[in-house]
Amino acid sequence: MFDNYKNKFIPLILPICIIIFWYLITEGLGIVDPYKLPGPITVCQTAWILILNGKLLTNTVDTLVKVFAGLIAAAVVAIPLGILLGWYKTLEDFASLVISVLRPIPPVAWIPFSILWFGIGMFPAVFIIFMGCVFPILIYTLDGVKRTDKVLIESAQTLGARDRDVLKRIMIPSAVPYVVSGLRVGMGIALMCTISAEMVGSGSGLGYMILTATSLFDPGTTVVGMLVIGLIGIVFDLIFVKVQKRIFW
Repeated sequence: MFDNYKNKFIPLILPICIIIFWYLITEGLGIVDPYKLPGPITVCQTAWILILNGKLLTNTVDTLVKVFAGLIAAAVVAIPLGILLGWYKTLEDFASLVISVLRPIPPVAWIPFSILWFGIGMFPAVFIIFMGCVFPILIYTLDGVKRTDKVLIESAQTLGARDRDVLKRIMIPSAVPYVVSGLRVGMGIALMCTISAEMVGSGSGLGYMILTATSLFDPGTTVVGMLVIGLIGIVFDLIFVKVQKRIFW
C-alpha cells in the first residue's frame, strides 16, 4: 500500500517545487515583475474571475469543439487510408511521395490558405487541426497494418481465408493499438494547432482569449489559458492511457 501511495506522489514532487519556486520569484520575493510573470496567487484569482463570468468555460468548450471536429475528421480520413496503404503495396508506393512532401509541412503554414478558403471562424481552425492530425494518425495506422504477424496472414490464407476476411479479422485488429496511439498523439497536436489557429483566424476559444489578454497586458489571463490547455492535454492523455490499458494490456 505504501508503494502505491509513493508511486502516486512522486510525479507531484516536481510540479510542487516549480509552484513554490514560481511563488518565491514573483509574489514572495518580488524578483520578477508581475507584468512579465504573474504569481500563482494572482493566476488563481484571475481564474476564479474567469470562471464566475463564464468566459473560461465558454472559451474552453469552443476550443474542445474545434479539437474534436478536426480530430474526428482526420481519423475518418487517415484510418481507412492507412489500412488501404498498408494492405496494398502498390497503392503505398503511389502515395508515398505526396505523403512525404506534405507531412513535414507545419500545420500553421496552412493558416493563410485556411482563412482564404474558409474565412474567419470555426472552419479554418478545424482545417488546421485536420492537417496537423491526419498524418500522424495515417502513419501510425499504416505502421500497425504493416506490423501484422505474417505467419497469421499466411496461416489464414492457407486455410482458405479471402483477402477481405484477412483484412477484417487479422490486420485491422492488429492495427488497433497503433491507431489508438496515433489518436493519442493527434490529440496533443490538435490542441497546439487549435491555439495557433484561434490566435489568427478565430473570434473565440482559448487561443483567442490568450491573444486578447496579451494585447491588453493581462498576463494573468494569458497564464490561465495556457494552464487550461495543459490540463486538457493531461486529462485526455490519461484517458487514452486508461483505454490502452483496459483494452490491450
